[in-house]
Amino acid sequence: MAERLKRSQVPVEETWNLTDLYETAEAWENELAAIQSAFGGVGQYKGRLAENGQVVLECLDAREALAVRLTRASTYASLKFSADGSDPENQINADKVASLGGQFNAATSFIESELLELPAGAIEDYLESTPGLSVHQKYLTELAEYKPHRLSAETEAVLAALGPVHAAPYSIYQRSKASDMEFESVVDDNGNEHAMSAALYEDKFEQSSDTNLRRAAFQSFAKTLGQYQNTIAAAYATEVKKQVTLAKLRNYSSVTEMLLQPQQVPVELYNNLLDVIQAELAPHMRRLARLRQRVLGLDKMLHCDLKAPLDPAFQPKTTYEEASETILGALSVLGEEYTDIIRKGLTNRWVDLADNVGKSTGAFCSSPYGVHPYILITWTDNMRSTFVLAHELGHAGHFSLAQKNQRFVNTRPSMTFVEAPSTMNEMLLGQYILKRSTDPKMRRWVIMQLLGTYYHNYVTHLLEGELQRRVYKLADAGQPLTASLLCELKGNVLSDFWGDAVEIDDAAKLTWMRQPHYYMGLYPYTYSAGLTVSTAAAQRIAEEGQPAVDDWLKVLKAGGTKKPLELMKMAGVDMSTPEPISRAVAYVGSLVDELEKSFTV
Repeated sequence: MAERLKRSQVPVEETWNLTDLYETAEAWENELAAIQSAFGGVGQYKGRLAENGQVVLECLDAREALAVRLTRASTYASLKFSADGSDPENQINADKVASLGGQFNAATSFIESELLELPAGAIEDYLESTPGLSVHQKYLTELAEYKPHRLSAETEAVLAALGPVHAAPYSIYQRSKASDMEFESVVDDNGNEHAMSAALYEDKFEQSSDTNLRRAAFQSFAKTLGQYQNTIAAAYATEVKKQVTLAKLRNYSSVTEMLLQPQQVPVELYNNLLDVIQAELAPHMRRLARLRQRVLGLDKMLHCDLKAPLDPAFQPKTTYEEASETILGALSVLGEEYTDIIRKGLTNRWVDLADNVGKSTGAFCSSPYGVHPYILITWTDNMRSTFVLAHELGHAGHFSLAQKNQRFVNTRPSMTFVEAPSTMNEMLLGQYILKRSTDPKMRRWVIMQLLGTYYHNYVTHLLEGELQRRVYKLADAGQPLTASLLCELKGNVLSDFWGDAVEIDDAAKLTWMRQPHYYMGLYPYTYSAGLTVSTAAAQRIAEEGQPAVDDWLKVLKAGGTKKPLELMKMAGVDMSTPEPISRAVAYVGSLVDELEKSFTV
């Protein structure tokens, strides 16, 4: 059995280059001390923001400069921890930046309190009399929307200082999954033993064509999750209690209202995505599940079979280098400026490819301002990894363009829009391969990959969003959360969606433990918002060409200067109604139609 490598054993070319952030660990340590010493540079404005617009401008500029430095330092520690969460030094350093972040929040909390205490019309007067303040206009305008929910300055300072404590549930989840969880090895039909990890299950075994291996890997995965369910349930329950308490303290009608406010979307959009997709997509997904069971000859359809390849004999392999060329070709439609960013990312060690002990599962893109994005992925030499890589490069391209065209304070849009640029790249990749392939099996395979993208965003994450909706409804009503209740809720969510097409066993009910998104506010449902937008925008590009491309690039460069519904309209998508959602779900249905036909000819 091949042993998983330790981080120190991984070839350097398969890792990201953190020296672009700091040349040495000592340089990073020195910067932490320097950042802490610089807090006074912002603190000198405390009690002075009522003086005039120039003082406000200087204060906000000072905070922004410090936030840029803190983000860079935090990114360094976060990336080290994500690369190897089992390393005690990385754990300690993650705690250091978390503590520093809490100190920063406490040291700067007076800004919002003082601005919100200004008399009516003062902000407008400042903006008119201080031209340089316009860069902060969006922040100042949106801050006023929080005034009804603001607590006293003293209370806000205390809450800010408790930032690391508030982040404890997520930290406990991360540490348990990355450092403590160990999984039993599994054996395939040929008697070969395979090492198991959370990353290997999600990136390899879940898509295995070996039914016994796939199911055994899931049982190994679920067995370990089950051993930690009470600990993780306690951590998640604490996170939920924290949000419920804050919502009440801040006079919100519900946790949902509080968590949606920073996303800048109406509750109608949130509910439309959850309701329309579940109702209209379920019949298509059930057809897909039955097709998979029939084609693969499965005795029953289990939750762990939902990602089994429909055509195991046709599993195109690819190297990272080959995938890079394919991605660059697919994204060339977006122009040279965009593809130049992607090319640099693929060749300049922006991407961490390796699998090693302690590495974080899944994939993500982190984009520290003024440096370049960093992408984590566990590369497995299959074409599905190409789509995952294209997805994360979508984030990289987006934030590279936003940072080039916007100040730090205006680079990041609402979470509701964030997944649109990433899934756009997957749409373009799928279109590119379909246009150039004459092999019917390859066309079928690409359709399955696109369906994999919709499954990821419209099923996996959307059903996480539905679980959150049910959890917060119960929590608002005072219902205590336990592991058994969370398993029951997850089982109900899955059963409601899959009906009798999929057997939901006890192992499937434990999958509420798989993702970290529950600790990130109402994040899971936003994947469906982004994919709905990218589906419509990609269709525009295919039909209209350059005008649609130009609109899309303007959206990327706009960063966070506009609210999500405005960004979506810039891309030609009106998400104020359910119509784009229904149209995107209908497109998924057409993909299932074509897939069904391909297995009947």
